[in-house]
Amino acid sequence: MTTPRIILSVLPVAAILPAALALLSCSRAGVQGEEEARRTFPQSRELDSGWVCRNVADVQTTGEELSRPSLPLPGWIPATVPGTVLTTLVNTGRAPDPFYGMNNRRIPDIGTTGREAYTYWFVNDFRLPHTAGTGEVWLGLRGVNYGYDLYLNGQRLTPETHRGMFLRQTYDITSRIAGDGMNRLAVLVYPPDPAGDANGGQGGDGTIGRNVSCQFAAGWDWIQPVPDRNTGIWDKVTIEETGTVRLDNPRVVTLVPGTREPGRPQAPAILRISTEVENPAREPVRGILRCTVEGTTVQREILLQGSSKQEFRLPDDTLRNPSLWWPNGYGPQPLSAVRIQFFGGDGRLMDEQSVTTGIREIRTRWNTVTRSREVTVNGQRIFIKGGNWIASDAMFRLSSERYDAEVRFHRDMNLNLIRIWGGGLTERPEFYDACDRYGILVFQDFWISGDCNGKWLDPKKKEDQWTRRRYPDDHALFLRSVADQVRMLRNHPSLAFYCGGNEIPPPEDILLAMQDSLLPALDDTRYFFSYSNVDSMSFNFMGGNGDGAYRLQPNARFWEFRSFPFNSEIGSVGMGDRESLERFIPPENLVIPDENWGKLDSVWKYHKFGGYGGSIAAFGKPRDLTAYADRAQLINYDQYRALMEGHLAHMWEWYTGVIIWKTQNPWTALRGQMYDCYLDPNGGLFGLHHANEPLHVMCNPADGMLMVVNNTFRPCHDLMVQARTYDGAGRDSLVFQWFVDVSPSCVQKIDTITRFVKTGFRAEGGFLNLRLLDASRRALSGNLYWFPDSNGQYTALQHMADARVRAHARRAGDRIEVTIENPAGGPLAFFLRLSLVSASTHKRILPVFTSDNYVSVLPGERQTISIEPARPGGSDTPLVSVKGWNVPEQFLSIE
Repeated sequence: MTTPRIILSVLPVAAILPAALALLSCSRAGVQGEEEARRTFPQSRELDSGWVCRNVADVQTTGEELSRPSLPLPGWIPATVPGTVLTTLVNTGRAPDPFYGMNNRRIPDIGTTGREAYTYWFVNDFRLPHTAGTGEVWLGLRGVNYGYDLYLNGQRLTPETHRGMFLRQTYDITSRIAGDGMNRLAVLVYPPDPAGDANGGQGGDGTIGRNVSCQFAAGWDWIQPVPDRNTGIWDKVTIEETGTVRLDNPRVVTLVPGTREPGRPQAPAILRISTEVENPAREPVRGILRCTVEGTTVQREILLQGSSKQEFRLPDDTLRNPSLWWPNGYGPQPLSAVRIQFFGGDGRLMDEQSVTTGIREIRTRWNTVTRSREVTVNGQRIFIKGGNWIASDAMFRLSSERYDAEVRFHRDMNLNLIRIWGGGLTERPEFYDACDRYGILVFQDFWISGDCNGKWLDPKKKEDQWTRRRYPDDHALFLRSVADQVRMLRNHPSLAFYCGGNEIPPPEDILLAMQDSLLPALDDTRYFFSYSNVDSMSFNFMGGNGDGAYRLQPNARFWEFRSFPFNSEIGSVGMGDRESLERFIPPENLVIPDENWGKLDSVWKYHKFGGYGGSIAAFGKPRDLTAYADRAQLINYDQYRALMEGHLAHMWEWYTGVIIWKTQNPWTALRGQMYDCYLDPNGGLFGLHHANEPLHVMCNPADGMLMVVNNTFRPCHDLMVQARTYDGAGRDSLVFQWFVDVSPSCVQKIDTITRFVKTGFRAEGGFLNLRLLDASRRALSGNLYWFPDSNGQYTALQHMADARVRAHARRAGDRIEVTIENPAGGPLAFFLRLSLVSASTHKRILPVFTSDNYVSVLPGERQTISIEPARPGGSDTPLVSVKGWNVPEQFLSIE
C-alpha cells in the first residue's frame, strides 16, 4: 500500500486557527505602508512538491552554483520529500519494492557500497515574492538523516555540516529571498556515519548506534536492513512568514488537583503557559503577550532586546468546570485550542501560535503490593494495557492519515498506551495528534538500545561492550536532540513518560544531564524512566533481562505464571491470513511453512517467520496455505486474549500494567503484530478488542474460575454472569448463572466451573459462551472460548457442519451495517471474517474499521457489525465479504 506524505506545517500555527483570528498585519519597526497593511501573519507553506535529486558523484558543481535558480538541472530525477533516498528510488522505478519477496537483497546496501552511493543532492525551486521590511521569512527543516549542507540562492546557510536525525533547524532567510520571487534551495544530504555493517545482528554490527539515529535500519530480528539507512529529508520542510517577532516552542502545563470522575461537574484546573519569543531585529521590541483558551484570557507586557530569544511565562489561567481528558476506556478526550499572540507597542499583531492540548494531570506512584510503577490520571489509577510500536513505516512514508488509522486500531483493541521503542524514532507530532484524539497514552523511548549499546556480549558486534556503552559518539548532540524533541512534543496530553532507552540507560553523563537538569527545566510533568525495564518501573525479582517472552505460549500460563509486575515487552505470534500473505510473498513461495528452520522456505525465513509449532495441527491438518493461515488467526485471537486476560485476572495483585511486544510492524514481518504493514488486521486485534472491554467476563482455562473485570471508575450492581456450553452440532446447556456486584477498577472472582472445563469437553472438545447481562438483560460483554478434547485436538471444530447463515448489508451514512443471522437447529456460525472488498477484484479495501470481527453467531441469534472505511466513497461500489470456519464465503451487495 502506498501511503501519502505528511501535509502539515513545521509549527502548530495558523493552519488550525479560524481565518477571523488572523487579525492584523505586522512589520519591521519603523516601516509603514500599504503593502504591509494588507499582509497578515503568520503564513506558512510546506515544500512538499517540485523536488529533484541526484547522486553526489554525478554533480560536478558547488552548492553555491547549484542553488542559483538560473542553473539548468538536466538529468535530475523527481524526489520524494518528505522521504528518503530509497523512497525516491522505489517511487521512480530505480529500485524494486523492498517489502516484496526478497527484493531487498537486490538493492545495494550502504554497508557494501560505501556512503557516497546514498549521498544525494536535493533541490527545490519555489516562488515566494517578498517585500523588504514587511516581516521575516523562516526556513524550517523538521528532520534530515543524517547530515546536510544547505544553500539558498547562491549562498550557504549552514556554516558547517549539520548533523543529527532528531534535531529541528530553523533559518532566518529574510535577507536571502530573491527580489523577483524565484528561489532555489539546495540540500546535500549525507547518510549516517558510520552506516554500520548489516551482518544479521540486532542493529547489524552495532556501529549505527554511534549516531543519534534510528538503529533498526541496520536490521533486527523482525526486519531486514534498510539499504540506505533512511538517508534523506525524511520530515517536513516549511517556509513561514511572520512579523518582526516570532513565537517559538510554546509550553502548556495543565494541573488537575484532587481525584476526578468523568461526566461530573469539575473543580477548577490550572493552566501554566509560556513561550519563547525571538526578535531578529537589532532594535528592542515592547509589546503584549496574550493567551486565550476556552474563553479566558491572560496576558503580560514584555520587553525583548534586539537579536535575542527569550522564554516568557504568562500568569496562571484558571479554568472553571473544565472538560477533562481521559485515557481510552475511562472517559472522553476533549481537546482545547490554546491561542498565543504577541502584539507590538502599536497594537499590531506580530505573530501567533495555536497549541491543541487536553486538560489532565498524569502522576505515578510505587505500588508496594505489586512492586511496580502505578499510573494515575486526574487522580484515578489506570491499569496499563499497552502495545509496543516501532515506526509507522520502515521507509518513513509517514502521513497523518496512516498515523490516524494505526492509532485507531490501538483504540479499537481497547488499549490505553503505546510505547515507542528506543531503536526507532521519536514519533512525529501527527502521531501524537492521533493519540490525543483516541486517548492513547505514550511511553516515549529515546535512541538507545541494549543490543547496539552494549547491554550484553554479542559476537555480531564490531566493538566491545565497554566501547558500545559509550555510544553515541557525540553526547552533546544527543542532549541537544532530546531537548529539541521534548520542546516539540511536550504539549500533547497523550505524552505520559520519557525513557532513556530500550533495556539499557544512556551513558552516565547523558543520563545525569537528562534527569537532573534538562528534563526538569523543559518538562518536569512526566515521569522519567532511565531505561525500559528498570527496577523503578517493575522490580525484576526473576533475574535475567527483565522482559519477554516472545513466543507462542500455553494460554493457561498467562493466568498461572507470575511474570514481571509491569512487563514492558511480552509477545507472541502474529502472521496474517492468505490475502495478507499474497501482498508480499511471491506465488511460488505461497506454501505451508515448514516449522523446521533449516527447511523453511527462503522467503518465509527472510520475512522472519516466528512459527506456530504444533498448535496448527490441533485443528486438523491444513489442506493448503489458506487453511493454515485461517487456523493461525484462531491462535492469534486466542493467544492475545489469554495474554491480556491473564494479566487482568491479577491486576493490582501481581500487576499494574503490561505492554505487548509488539502490536504493529513497519515492514512485512511474519510475527508480533495485530495488523500487517498494509493495515489489514489479523485475529489478534479482535482477541484484544474483547479481552480489554471496559466490562469483561472471562474464564481461567486452568481452573475454570469465572471472573468479571471492571475497568471503569464506577461500581456495577445486579450484573448476571451466564455460562453456556455448546457442542459441535450446536446443542447447548446452561451450566452457570449468578448475580454479582463489581467494585470500580478491579477484578471480581465469581465461581469455578472446573468440571465443565476439565471434563465436559473430554470427548471431542466444544465451546463455552459467557455473557454478562445488566438488570434489563442487555448484554454488556460476551466471550466465546473453544476447548480441545482430552488429547489436545479440536475435534468438535474439525467435524462441524456448515452453518446456514443469512446476511445482508445496508449503508448507514459513512458506515455499512452488516446483519448476520444464524437459524436455530444448527451449529454455531464460527469465526466469521467480514471484509469490505472491491466489486471488480474481490480484493480488500484498506484500511477499514469494524465494530467487531472474527465473530461467532450462536444458533437462533443474530449480530450486527458496522464497517467504516477510512475513505468513504469511491468509483467502485464495494461488496461485503463474509466467510468463516464453517461458513462458505458470500459477497453481499450493499443496500
